[in-house]
Amino acid sequence: MKGVRIFLANGFEDIEALAVCDVLRRGGVDVKLVGLERGTVVSSHGVNVQPDLCLEDLPDNEQAAGEKDVMVIPGGMPGSKTLAGCTRLIEAASRHYSQGGTLAAICAAPGLVLSQIDIPQGSKFTCFDGFQDALEAKGCIFTGEPAVRSGRIVTGRSAGHAVTFGLEILRLIKGDEAAAEVRHAMFLY
Repeated sequence: MKGVRIFLANGFEDIEALAVCDVLRRGGVDVKLVGLERGTVVSSHGVNVQPDLCLEDLPDNEQAAGEKDVMVIPGGMPGSKTLAGCTRLIEAASRHYSQGGTLAAICAAPGLVLSQIDIPQGSKFTCFDGFQDALEAKGCIFTGEPAVRSGRIVTGRSAGHAVTFGLEILRLIKGDEAAAEVRHAMFLY
């Protein structure tokens, strides 16, 4: 895999997926939206989105090219629960992380999805209130910050912090200067 893939299931949180996609594309990152199934995906607020790819189109043996390859898991209900219950997605995320790729999740997704991945004890994370227990039980440290990068794990707190989360992913991929340029262009001083 090269670039960023944002995984969508019906009921995903609009801002957490689309703001991140927007921020990254403004930064010149190749981003693809990936649906769990073929066809239109409907957000938690009724926005219809046509993904670029379908999960079944991705090869099972796809290799991560390094930490700049990022799988993004947005929150939202019931989207996060659907993503968490998708065995193929969990296996792909586990393989991606074990091969050196980065995982990024926001809102409920860190607690529901990342908690199923073998990530290092002591990793710092953030998420929506009430979804931290599963990761804390694995020895991870909840910070409550808007966005957190801990090794090859990037997490975001909520929809209100989606742009900050996207900028943190951009910083990982393209560096501080690129993130600052996008932040400035968006008048986020």
